[in-house]
Amino acid sequence: MQILLVEDDSAIAVGLKKLLMKEDFVVNCVATGQQAINQVLISLPDIIILDVGLPDMTGIEVLKKIRALHAELPILLLTARDEIKDKVEGLNAGADDYLTKPFDIDELIARLRVIERRLGTVKNSCIQIGAIILDIEKHEVSIAGALVELSRREYMLLKALMERAGHVLSKEQLEQTLYGWGEEISSNSIEVHIHNLRKKIDKSFISTIRGIGYSVKKS
Repeated sequence: MQILLVEDDSAIAVGLKKLLMKEDFVVNCVATGQQAINQVLISLPDIIILDVGLPDMTGIEVLKKIRALHAELPILLLTARDEIKDKVEGLNAGADDYLTKPFDIDELIARLRVIERRLGTVKNSCIQIGAIILDIEKHEVSIAGALVELSRREYMLLKALMERAGHVLSKEQLEQTLYGWGEEISSNSIEVHIHNLRKKIDKSFISTIRGIGYSVKKS
């Protein structure tokens, strides 16, 4: 799940990015409203976390501009304001949710998980296909009840494929799921992760669609 964090306070942005990455989100950061709009035009994230207080325009203005481009893109507002009218303005402008600073990181993660479940095929905290169960809340994968030890990126890759079971995901889509801006990506990184996953789970679970990408079958 790729998040675009729009926050002009670098300390807050760095701290949030580190905490969210620990929860297996891929986080990219920008500091202005115009940068956020430009990024949405270039490459659409899965979720936007948008600070209301930005240096070049208000978060509400950014929200309205992005809504005109993408009506369904989930946007969560961060605001230091505690007045009801400001929250109502944000929701009326198209925000999916909001948090007032200071906020508890666990509450932010919980709200992001709700949006994440709404976006994908996941209806609860677990995805099960055959004997393989992926628990989003616990960050665990098990086969027939036995836990399987996966690296962070192996888990993220398997999660992306299981969430979109029945669909083919290209190498480029999977790279966007696993890596943020500026991270070094070797030319065969996805192939290596797929190879390692196949050794740890059923070899036939992940199918290669030659020239297109990878997929897993629906249960």
